[in-house]
Amino acid sequence: MAILENIRKRTTILILIIGLALFAFVVSGIFVNGDIGSGTSKVGSAVAEINGDEISVDAFRQKIEAASRRSSNSSSMQLVNQVYDQEVRNSILGQQFEDLGIDIEQDQIMNYIKTIPGYAQSPQFQDESGIFDENKFRDFIADMKVNNPAQYDLWLQDEKNIIQSAKEQAYFNLIKAGVGATLKEGELDYKLANNKVDLNYVRVPYSSIPDSTIAVTKSEIAAYINAHKEDYKQEESRDLQFVYFEETPSEADETGVKDGLAKLMGNTIEFNETTKQNDTILGFSSTTDVNAFLDRNSDIKFDTIFKAKKALPGLYADTLMTLKVGETYGPYRDGGFFKISKMMARKANGSVKASHILVTYEGAERANPEIKRTKEEAEEKAKRLLRDARKPGAAFVELARDNSDGPSAPNGGDLGYFQEGTMVPKFNDFAFGNRVGSIGLVETDFGFHVIRVDDKEDLVQIATLGREIVASEETINNLFTNATKFEMATTSGDKVFTDLAKESEYLVRPVNKIKALDENLPGLTNQRNIVQWAFNEDTEIGDIKRFNINNGYAVVQLTASYKEGVMSVEDASASILPKIRKERKAAQIIGQHQGKSIADLAKDAGVATSNASALTVKSPTIPGAGREAAVVGAAFAMNEGDTSGLIEGETGVFMFTVTKKEEAAALDNYSTYANTLKSSSAGKVNTAVFNALKEAAEIEDNRSAFY
Repeated sequence: MAILENIRKRTTILILIIGLALFAFVVSGIFVNGDIGSGTSKVGSAVAEINGDEISVDAFRQKIEAASRRSSNSSSMQLVNQVYDQEVRNSILGQQFEDLGIDIEQDQIMNYIKTIPGYAQSPQFQDESGIFDENKFRDFIADMKVNNPAQYDLWLQDEKNIIQSAKEQAYFNLIKAGVGATLKEGELDYKLANNKVDLNYVRVPYSSIPDSTIAVTKSEIAAYINAHKEDYKQEESRDLQFVYFEETPSEADETGVKDGLAKLMGNTIEFNETTKQNDTILGFSSTTDVNAFLDRNSDIKFDTIFKAKKALPGLYADTLMTLKVGETYGPYRDGGFFKISKMMARKANGSVKASHILVTYEGAERANPEIKRTKEEAEEKAKRLLRDARKPGAAFVELARDNSDGPSAPNGGDLGYFQEGTMVPKFNDFAFGNRVGSIGLVETDFGFHVIRVDDKEDLVQIATLGREIVASEETINNLFTNATKFEMATTSGDKVFTDLAKESEYLVRPVNKIKALDENLPGLTNQRNIVQWAFNEDTEIGDIKRFNINNGYAVVQLTASYKEGVMSVEDASASILPKIRKERKAAQIIGQHQGKSIADLAKDAGVATSNASALTVKSPTIPGAGREAAVVGAAFAMNEGDTSGLIEGETGVFMFTVTKKEEAAALDNYSTYANTLKSSSAGKVNTAVFNALKEAAEIEDNRSAFY
């Protein structure tokens, strides 16, 4: 609010400054694309209207298409909402720019581009000194316009965004120029954080009075809502409940997949129409061409890569590692598949885990430029470290952490597991040619390495015959029949939705307070069509509809509808009841103990006295009671030795004695605190000002009518 008050006080001055400092200027050449203002087309239907300015649905859709090309991970509604938020921002701020006469000159645009890392740090636009070169950038855009029109069209969109951002920067900078903090404000902030008070207090917690003893009527809740309307506004929303008929494989489907997989293990006899003879088709256990067999019969193709135990299915890794070459294991279930695995080959000790201490020198490959030791000095140090590492009880990890020049030093030199050929030859030969526990020294182009072999493990090549467990056609047909029957029963019978679901042992899932622009429903994920149906003006409470969704069907019922505005007593009661009860409990406690001393209050209420020290206004947390700003604030308004009356706090009624007050030492200058306040206020300008403008704007949001 202080920021907005400063704006109001300086409006005339700001407009005068802006009018003198900035000139309306449309940049030709690279910064030109017709209308770059905030106005939007009024042709066709409007997806939104902001203070009378419409955002046409045609232009809006074009921007969504452009956004979708830039973002492949966002859903359609996420893109709609992102583009909408940006359009609302551009429109609201654009109206401010127009009122104040803010526009951007060519040099300002170029200066802003220099702040964008994607452009400023691109070698393509830098000179020999690594400085952004405006001419190179201009030449690039000019060449793009001639030789790559499609790319140039994308640039024009970026150009609009750059101009908008540059205008915003100018606008907010002007506001920030009016934001400050005096030395007196800095002094106050210092005292709020450093003046301290100690208390001896008694707290009678609200929990000492059972909620059941506090009766609250609907009229009292309604009165509370009426007195706090701003706190109990609600958006238009709906409640649903649904039964999900999911396409999951039946037990018969699982058995069928498993049995079918098992049949592929043995050889089969097939009649050959060409030769008129029976052919023997080798099964998985005896085939000599595993790759071709899996191509024909498996949902998992042959992976020729040798793998360590940790890369195998966790539940079966131990069993698979014990297989001999040619042996099989399965069928076994792994996730959504039934599998049979066959050991094809094994590399004994095919993976090594090692640690090292790298001692490099000036001129070595990839050596840190700050290292100035000679090769001879590096070798001498490495030999000393080798001797230390071989001593009984030596801590290799600590030696590596304190002495290694390699990137693995923070990890104690640990290089993890690696396969043969990964490391440079000499390093590789030592690691694979020595037993676990061996420590030695090798020289490479990187320097001298003190190497310890930590572990070795086998690598295996396993072929897996796998079939995904999916619902059969019969199961899918039965699912459709069940969903249809349930829908018909709920729409034509006398029994209610939940009772029918219970009879059939279906799970009813409620979804409360969905908004018009929501797209995800718990348990169903992205189901925008269901949300649109729920908000359709023809859909009434109690209506039921079956929807085809991914992997099944959902039979949905609309159970409640909430209009935009102030919440009803029923909807608000859950959050209001605790507040009214707290007020009543506070009044009851104060009425019972009025006029008592701290000692009598503690005795009669059955609570103990407690102490709290070094409390500050900025950190008004009382140990054992929580945050109690009103109590701490009251304490600072009293003198040392004074005793308070009964004070209503957040968690109970308090009574306290101020046992000590300590003022912070005076400073010679409070500019540091004043500057901190100024920086903090300036940092809030962009968000605070836009939110205030948005709150004051008249916005008609029609997104739900189009998406």
